[in-house]
Amino acid sequence: MVFFSACPAREEWDNLINHANGGVSLTGSVLLGKVGPLIGAVDIAESEDAYVFRVSLPGVARDEKVFRCDVGPNGRILIKGVSVTGERKVRRKNMVFKMQTQNLCPPGEFTVSFQLRGPIDHLNLSCNFGPDGIFEGVAKKKQQVL
Repeated sequence: MVFFSACPAREEWDNLINHANGGVSLTGSVLLGKVGPLIGAVDIAESEDAYVFRVSLPGVARDEKVFRCDVGPNGRILIKGVSVTGERKVRRKNMVFKMQTQNLCPPGEFTVSFQLRGPIDHLNLSCNFGPDGIFEGVAKKKQQVL
């Protein structure tokens, strides 16, 4: 990967592409992103009465037979699934492609677990696994008994 601090001039860009031989370069707003795991990156937000979490799961099978989210009353979230990307060969329309780069999660089972800040009503959880590969959940906080 090549990182630029600013947009390169057209000549510099063309020169880079000619010499990169299949490399990846980042410029602009992509450059400002934090490098991290391609699968399992988690965002958590909190309001007065609930938590919302988002988990990046690109290339994960959405089939209910292999994808599961377990939630404990203490706020522990455990996501289990199967990645279907990262294979060495890809078949599309009667053609076989040999991967030249492999940066996605390798195929196979995985788990992602994290802890919310406090106890939740684990029986009242709303989740959605969007077509964009983002799994989002909203968990109500457990009401304090006075």
